Parts: sequence; structure tokens; C-alpha cells
Amino acid sequence: MILTVGERMVRDPVTVSPEETLAAAQTKMHVGGFRQLPVILDEKLVGIITDRDIRQHGRQMRITKVGTAMTENVVTVTPATPMDEAARVLLEHKIGGLPVVDRERLVGIITITDILRAFVELTASSPKRVARIY
Repeated sequence: MILTVGERMVRDPVTVSPEETLAAAQTKMHVGGFRQLPVILDEKLVGIITDRDIRQHGRQMRITKVGTAMTENVVTVTPATPMDEAARVLLEHKIGGLPVVDRERLVGIITITDILRAFVELTASSPKRVARIY
């Protein structure tokens, strides 16, 4: 059995626009317990912003726009991507999460936490669900 990203991804993740401030993005991350947010413009994925990106702007968070601090040319996967391939991509790029795109539309996000959760559930002696964060 091949486990795919689509089976374990967080669907319809919280997003941010490039025009929002870093302070607004940080609030969304804090409230949701996230470390990264996909950046969407006109329903298309244009970047990703991480808590590390935000911290680098310190006191300027209230005036700095997400679009100036985000990472563009985001590495993505599809729902059909095997989980082991997604794990390799995360390791290779030294990142914590991958937006999941289907026909150019963001449909989810898969993180290291989701992959570890799947590993624990598949290898545990008794099945348990682990809390979801991204």
C-alpha cells in the first residue's frame, strides 16, 4: 500500500495574501499554531511565509508586507505524491512544509509533523490519532 500526501495533508489551509502585514500573518500563525502559511493571490499560490521569515523583520512587522518577506518559487507536491517522496523533498530542501497543489490550485499543506504522525500511526502497536498542527 502506498500512502499519498492527499490522505494525510491538512485540507484548505489558512492562507495569507502578499498585501497583508507580517504582523497579521504572525497572528494567524499564533492563533492556529502554525509555523508557515501559503501566500495566495487571485486564488494562485505565489509564495510561502514562515515564522522565521517574520522574525527577521522584528519591529517592522506592522508595516512590512508579506510579499516582501515571503519565499517565492515554492516547492510543491500534489495529492497523488507518495508520502516517502514528500519526506525526501522536505529533507532535501530543509523545509518544514509543502503546499499541496492540484491543477494550479492550493488544496492543502503537508508538514514534517503530518509525516511523523503517519509514521507513528502506521508503526504503533495500537492505533492512536495524534493532534494536528502545521
